[in-house]
Amino acid sequence: MHKDDHMTPNERLAAFMTGKPMDRILAMPVVCSMSGLALGMTHKEKRSSALNEAKAQVAAYKRFGNDLTIIEYGLHGVGIALGSVMNDPEDSIPAIMSYALNDLNHVDQLDMAKLELKNDRKLQLHVEATKILINELGREVPTGVLISGPFTAAASIYQTESLLRATRKNPEKVHQLLRFCTQGLKTIYREFIKAGAVILLCDPIASGTILSRKQYLEFVLPYTIDLMQDIHEAKGMVCYHICGDTTAIVADMVTSGCDMLSIDNKVDLAYTKQVAGGKVPILGNVDPVEVLILGNTQDVDLAVKSCIQKAYDSPSGYILASGCDLSGNVPLENVDQFMASARKYGKWPLEPKNFMS
Repeated sequence: MHKDDHMTPNERLAAFMTGKPMDRILAMPVVCSMSGLALGMTHKEKRSSALNEAKAQVAAYKRFGNDLTIIEYGLHGVGIALGSVMNDPEDSIPAIMSYALNDLNHVDQLDMAKLELKNDRKLQLHVEATKILINELGREVPTGVLISGPFTAAASIYQTESLLRATRKNPEKVHQLLRFCTQGLKTIYREFIKAGAVILLCDPIASGTILSRKQYLEFVLPYTIDLMQDIHEAKGMVCYHICGDTTAIVADMVTSGCDMLSIDNKVDLAYTKQVAGGKVPILGNVDPVEVLILGNTQDVDLAVKSCIQKAYDSPSGYILASGCDLSGNVPLENVDQFMASARKYGKWPLEPKNFMS
């Protein structure tokens, strides 16, 4: 437990979920892809082994006292298992260089067996990292796994631009690909749930910046609902996040059946509280780039204060979080400040006098 806290994250989360007093607000900077910085590791070093992935999260938690550790299965895992080829950068997230599927009409040739744990080395690595991390810290802090939603999984198999065109020109094949991805993700999610992780379902290619609300309702939401139902049947918990501007679909996202809703900094937190706050806990939405990566500690302090002011009284509860994963060369002192400001403005009981000065 962090020296400046009076409860462990597990104790704090249990109190949050049952409406009991806490020492402070739950605070979850998404310390995922950049967590190796806490040990001086590059991203390539961090992703090279299950032990390194887990050690990076342990080091980050011990420094920051953040309320969630996160394993980075990532957004391209389904595509990689099926044959998409990635580059191998030293200090950033790998990007897709070539896709497993070049012709959408060949979607029926995709092999579901490649997504099974016994056949997928990357899945094995991340499940093992989850187990190591939970064995090390599970009594104190929950562990989540950052993993793609159905539309982003499809875009890891078949090029995004072509996929978007196909929603108009070949919609039935897109639905066939999405059905395949949904079934595959169920298998993958269940492995992480079995290991004890919370599912952090992230579907950035479904963003309102890319898709219209009509496309979201047709090509994303039905498959997400199916996934949420399967997660709950497996006794799992899920936080739902879509990057970018999701203002037009915030209310629709809640109907997915998610347990918590995370929003990017592009979405107004007060609006989200109004639309979704009475139905699910909401997370967000300190700007991950302009504030946490490019800003200074004063910028971080002001942003944390602003978010708590807007959402501290959300009816179903509010969790302070960054608007998205913190990637790249994040100044660690900014994450220190994020947590320090959470302790200052989010001390219990949550009330305006905490952040009026």
